[in-house]
Amino acid sequence: MTNQRPFDTLNESIGNGVIIRLKDGQEVHGTLKAFDVHMNIVLENAEEVTNESTKKFGTLIVRGDNIIFVSPGNSSE
Repeated sequence: MTNQRPFDTLNESIGNGVIIRLKDGQEVHGTLKAFDVHMNIVLENAEEVTNESTKKFGTLIVRGDNIIFVSPGNSSE
């Protein structure tokens, strides 16, 4: 395993599914399309997933300072 910087991992995840956990506890799944140095993230086919339901958003921009973690390689798609 090679040492990678966080942005290297995100770069490799572009076009793939990710799970994002937000500060308020929301969990968003979608396809990573883009990100910037502030960790603002653009998702396509984005969905908010809860225990009870799934809410579809389509394209979604998530502000970086609201993100707790991004898990690459996983999605509800």
